Amino acid sequence: MLKVGLTGGIGAGKSEVSRLLVSYGAVLIDADRIAREVVEPGTPGLAAVVEAFGESVLAPDGSLDRPALGSIVFADPDRLATLNSIVHPLVGARSAELEGQAQPESVVIHDVPLLTENGLAPLYDLVVVVDASPETQLDRLVRLRGMQESEARARMAAQATREQRREIADLVIDNDGPLDALEPQVRSVWEQLTERAGS
Repeated sequence: MLKVGLTGGIGAGKSEVSRLLVSYGAVLIDADRIAREVVEPGTPGLAAVVEAFGESVLAPDGSLDRPALGSIVFADPDRLATLNSIVHPLVGARSAELEGQAQPESVVIHDVPLLTENGLAPLYDLVVVVDASPETQLDRLVRLRGMQESEARARMAAQATREQRREIADLVIDNDGPLDALEPQVRSVWEQLTERAGS
C-alpha cells in the first residue's frame, strides 16, 4: 500500500485532483469529510464539543452550528486548540480504520487541507502538492466560490505559504492553467504512484 498525502492551498484545485485520482482507481480518505462525520448528531465527538463549548454551538435541529463554533474558535487560538484536541484524534482513528479496509496494493490518497500547517508530511510515503499562484487562488475564490475578496485573502493568509507547501512536496501538480491542462499532469502523477505502489 502506498500512503499519499495530498494537499494544496484553498482554491488551488485539490478537490478536482482528488476526483481525478479516484477516477483512476485511488482510494480516497478525505479529512474534511471525516471531520464533519465525527461531530454528527449522536456521536461522542459532538458530545465532547458541546461539553467544551456549551449548547450555543448547537443548531435548533441538534446538529453542530459550524458558523457559531467558528466565531468562537477562529478568534481564540486556545479555544481552537481545544477543538482540535477533540476532533483530530477522532479523524486520525477513522482515517486509520478506512486505510485498514483498503487492499494491500492500493494507492491511498489522504486529502488533508492543513497537512503542511500541522507538520503531517512524515505520516505519508510521499506528499503531492496541488500548486497555484496566489493570484489564481484569489480569482477562483472570488469568481467561482462567490467569496468577498477580503474574506478570500484572510483565508489564504491563515494557511501555509506556497513556498512552505512546495518544501514538503515530493510531487507538485501545477494548477495555474485551465482544467484541460490539469488532467495529463494528474495522470502522470498517478502513473508514478502506481509504479511506486507496485515496487
